[in-house]
Amino acid sequence: MNYRHHFHAGNFADVVKHALVVALVRGMQRKPRGCLFLDTHAGRGGYDLTEAVTGDTLPRQPEYPDGIGRLWGRSDLPPPLADYVALVRTFDQASERMVRKGLLDSVAADRSGTVRPFPHFYPGSPWLLRLLARPQDRLVLYERHPEECEALRISLGREDRVSVHARDGYGAPAAALPPPEKRALVLIDPPFEDAGEGARIVGALRDGLRRSPAATYAIWYPLTVRAQVGALLASLGELALPPTLQAETVVDPDSPRIRGCGLLIVNPPWHFDRDVAPMMSYLAAVLGQAPGARSQLPWLVPEV
Repeated sequence: MNYRHHFHAGNFADVVKHALVVALVRGMQRKPRGCLFLDTHAGRGGYDLTEAVTGDTLPRQPEYPDGIGRLWGRSDLPPPLADYVALVRTFDQASERMVRKGLLDSVAADRSGTVRPFPHFYPGSPWLLRLLARPQDRLVLYERHPEECEALRISLGREDRVSVHARDGYGAPAAALPPPEKRALVLIDPPFEDAGEGARIVGALRDGLRRSPAATYAIWYPLTVRAQVGALLASLGELALPPTLQAETVVDPDSPRIRGCGLLIVNPPWHFDRDVAPMMSYLAAVLGQAPGARSQLPWLVPEV
């Protein structure tokens, strides 16, 4: 596996995915009982965005200016999006303090105290989930890439109610479900590098639904030729799914690389589509890179 997310951290796809995940967690936390947050492809936990401009051999064009950078200084964010940006700001500021204390290395720490147009540090889904977690909630994080997992352990491995596993995350639903909490959010967020990725997603979801049919499952996907989203959705449709919502944003309909991305949400919180509709419309307008940018929230299996 060659994927390194730090090249893409904070881009438009992260913004769409993470804003929706934050809204999902908030929706689930309307009930007081604890939740398990299970992340099958956790990555390293958080990212220094100054590393995004450094490729393996040559400088790279950073992607975060067209993602979190487009939201960072805005004062008109819809409430769910303002919630997400506030969490990013909390992580960024906490990471900056650790750099100043010498507890965290950074490529180019900003010690000037000036307001920057972008965050310096960006949280991956593990840290967003940790920032959102209540005392009764618990995190289980899977990451099979050795270097990424080691960074994840350093970042979150000593946190209360967090466990980190250096294993293939596709086996996580079968291993971790059903949880003692009886409630779970399972984030399946693969890199879509392999041709067989779709089949493995379907298998993981099948295992999860067999063990915890009422859990919430969130499957991220890119809108690319390689991802073959149509085939993935057709295969998922053969599972006799419970209520399942697509939350999708297209930023450039004609892009030869990535047109947009989406989150397929199985068992979303009640009226989740209504809660996030204004946010999704806003994201399409602000993150759009070409005419025809749009968001949609169709039901693959309608809510009853």
